Amino acid sequence: MSEPVESFTDEEYAFLRHVRFGELPPRVGPEERVEFTETEARRDRPEPAGSPDEWNLRLGPGG
Repeated sequence: MSEPVESFTDEEYAFLRHVRFGELPPRVGPEERVEFTETEARRDRPEPAGSPDEWNLRLGPGG
């Protein structure tokens, strides 16, 4: 037995989306936006963690 297939109109789908997700927040206008300013220099690599001796213990010889 196959299940009955329900077909919804676009308006019904819009209503179901609204029931499930609610309303979108109000749109942010250009006058409300702020310019992003980098506060620190970009780092290509993270800060090293631990001492070289600690890494030797973790990775073993030749690690």
